[in-house]
Amino acid sequence: MQFIKYLFASTLLLLLALTATHAQPSANDRPWRAQWIMANQNQNATSTWQCFRKDVKLTAKPAQATARIAADTKYWLWVNGTLVVFEGGLKRGPTPQDTYYDEVDLAPYLQAGDNTLAVLTWYFGKEGFSHKSSGSAGFLFECLTPELPILSDRRWKARVHPAYELAPSPLPNFRLAESHLRFDARQDLGTWQVPGAPTPGFGAAQELGRPPTAPWNRLVRRPMPFWKDSGLKEYVSTRRVPGPTADTLVCDLPANIHITPYLDVEAPGGVLVTLLTDNYLGGGTVNLRAEYVTRAGRQQYESYGWLNGHKVLYVVPKNVTVHGVKYRETGYDTDFAGSFTSSDPFLNKLWEKSRRTLYVTMRDTYMDCPDRERAQWWGDEVNESGEAFYALCPKSHALHKKGMYELIGWQRADSSLFSPIPAGNWSKELPGQMLSSVGYYGFWNYYLHTGDRQPMADLYEGVKKYLHLWPANADGTVAFRQGDWTWGDWGENIDRRVLFNTLYQLALKGARNMALLLDKSADADAYQKRMAEIKQAFNKQYWNGTAYRHPDYKGETDDRCQALAVVAGLADEDKYPALFKVLQQEEHASPYMEKYVLEALFLMRQETYALQRMQKRFGYMVNHPDYTTLFEGWGIGAEGYGGGTVNHAWSGGGLTILSQYLCGIAPLEPGYGTFQVMPQPGPVARASQTVASVKGTIKSTFVNQARKFTLDVEVPTGTTALVGIPDHGFSEIRLNKKVVWRQGKYLKRTSVPAAASAAQHHVAFEVPGGNWTFEASK
Repeated sequence: MQFIKYLFASTLLLLLALTATHAQPSANDRPWRAQWIMANQNQNATSTWQCFRKDVKLTAKPAQATARIAADTKYWLWVNGTLVVFEGGLKRGPTPQDTYYDEVDLAPYLQAGDNTLAVLTWYFGKEGFSHKSSGSAGFLFECLTPELPILSDRRWKARVHPAYELAPSPLPNFRLAESHLRFDARQDLGTWQVPGAPTPGFGAAQELGRPPTAPWNRLVRRPMPFWKDSGLKEYVSTRRVPGPTADTLVCDLPANIHITPYLDVEAPGGVLVTLLTDNYLGGGTVNLRAEYVTRAGRQQYESYGWLNGHKVLYVVPKNVTVHGVKYRETGYDTDFAGSFTSSDPFLNKLWEKSRRTLYVTMRDTYMDCPDRERAQWWGDEVNESGEAFYALCPKSHALHKKGMYELIGWQRADSSLFSPIPAGNWSKELPGQMLSSVGYYGFWNYYLHTGDRQPMADLYEGVKKYLHLWPANADGTVAFRQGDWTWGDWGENIDRRVLFNTLYQLALKGARNMALLLDKSADADAYQKRMAEIKQAFNKQYWNGTAYRHPDYKGETDDRCQALAVVAGLADEDKYPALFKVLQQEEHASPYMEKYVLEALFLMRQETYALQRMQKRFGYMVNHPDYTTLFEGWGIGAEGYGGGTVNHAWSGGGLTILSQYLCGIAPLEPGYGTFQVMPQPGPVARASQTVASVKGTIKSTFVNQARKFTLDVEVPTGTTALVGIPDHGFSEIRLNKKVVWRQGKYLKRTSVPAAASAAQHHVAFEVPGGNWTFEASK
């Protein structure tokens, strides 16, 4: 016990030193024939691991063998000794009652004759901010092939895995549904997954009922890909930090990533090796670690519970010989298909760190952070999903879609919404975040970038019900709803009543667009009328001649409110000079809300100052040499918010701003059938952006010189781009070396020029699919 105390004291000191530096549309209604099963000796204890095994004989190798698999909570599947699924299953649930299941084609792994299926399951058995516990472990397997149906039932062999134990205190913080993993190799079952291997202690499985049955109820097909899996890899570098009784191997990862640590050691029996990352204390709380108790001899072990960080630490007692350490990276299966580069190294680094932070906050859901909470806070998700459209490939869209269905699937009887969901130990509504989630930058932004109409149809009524909870004051503004936690942002000087009005206006804008899409004209008219009323009342009640302020608000002028008034269309252009002055003076927004400040500055055509402010406010975290990700607050630890993690993708809104405004790429109709390329270069000499849209690759590259502006655009086949040259006093524009505009006039041989309001600061042209070069000169 004394050694354990020393171990944690020394490890924590080392860590501190290091850190200083509705139902889903994919539901399958085909009746299930299989039974939920579990091992007979299982008592549904927290963090229970179970082994299941089935030997089957097939008359022929099947051409296709789609298995439907569900587990409470996670599973690993071997077929004939080959690991086929690494961490299957998703945290519960699509609704507070229901459960996800996976589909896997096993045909490539099956053979004519004898086959062995082996499954290891991990039952979390406790609540968290990202998981609703059912109260019972369980496993379900159904594979219907002409050769032989394979169904989970009492004929499967099962047992609780005796080597997995709960690790002692300090326990992980209450937000996490996962437990520390402790594996005592002296109790290991050996190669029980391999065909022909002995299965000591296995007995007939216990049947728990055929779906849909409580506590898992209706099963919903997994709406997103399985994890990308790197296989076991070598660390970038490893160094040994000596200690009195144990040394610590500090292993560098290529970036902040999700990993499962592996070791190859030789040791006497009963020696404790501890595995953790530099994020063990992320956000100022105890997060997750793993422990391994050796058996005598040489042995290998991989801890299956994923961790994240920049470094992995192995605390190894002196009497253990280390032959090797490795890691496996897993994560959401999407490609880094978007890209950005410019003449400004800071902007390049901000964009890359934003994408890295985005990716490390994606897994079962979008997360606020991968260490302290792993929770689907929807304020974070709005920023994250917006970044994903520019940074990642379309496979990423499924995570946003899943989150939308979950948000409405968890809607309460009184029509209120809350997040994070799914959750077992949280149920508080944050009104501002909920307005953001269902609004223009939440649900509607998904449709705008994907063209996927079905979620709008399925979820609209839930959005409508929530918006009806927000009545009007007698003066026409939005009545203040306190909710369960009246959170508007981290930080100081939050003028919440004004802030909620701006967010409600954006929510109405999204709902109006949904109603128009769904031919609900009466609803659309009502939303439009209410938006007009709010705009008039907002300016009458809150505009004091120099800024927007609630009459009862006593703090410093809130930069968030000024920015969102612009973004929501509540502030007309005649107020822009005064609002710009405020945004030059006030800096209260957290990195989450700073995205809207930067967007407002671009909308007001103040891109030069926007880029200056971006560098000033994000400079510390972007330039920090020890982290590849962005922080929750403007600093680390005490300088951060809510404990201050170093991997919060809500801070990545600058990525969206650089892609959408600096390089100017944005959809004009849902699904990018028509899109714009309207760069606002400011002082940037050159920049290039690639977007992997649902219609194909879009690329914009500009070179910005004193007397010349060049813009190269790649437009996917079958789409139309509205391309704009910044109206900076040019006298002539050439398109693919032919003059198409001169002295303020379009020449007859040019394509039809656009007259859209979005082009009022650009000379705009409509072009079809192809590669286009615009050259503007003075």
